[in-house]
Amino acid sequence: MADGIACYPNRIIMKGMKFWSYSGVLDFEKNDGQEFAVNLTLGFLELKAGQTDCISDTVDYGQVFSVVRDIVEGRKFDLIEAMAESIAGEVLNRFKAVDALEVGVRKPNAPVEGCFDYMEARLFRERRS
Repeated sequence: MADGIACYPNRIIMKGMKFWSYSGVLDFEKNDGQEFAVNLTLGFLELKAGQTDCISDTVDYGQVFSVVRDIVEGRKFDLIEAMAESIAGEVLNRFKAVDALEVGVRKPNAPVEGCFDYMEARLFRERRS
């Protein structure tokens, strides 16, 4: 686990998924909502689809996108850490071919005074045998 997602030889990368959510600690975040961006890297020890060219030998990233969208847009969280944890758990639960993942939840308009691109919570989770 020390190397995280980098130790998985096969990956599917889903970058810059954007969603609107009413999540945050402050009242105006819960009432007005704001954009969140999610980056998700799915790790596989084996990925047969490269040889077979069959969708059944991989993970349909359209379905993964829908799961992420349902979580970010359909639930409310105080913290981006909790949002990331929920995404990780649901993806590992629904897509058994995924051996590990790294998820990053970005909040570009975090209510922080100062100049920044975004605040992000990023975590790595592996399937437990």
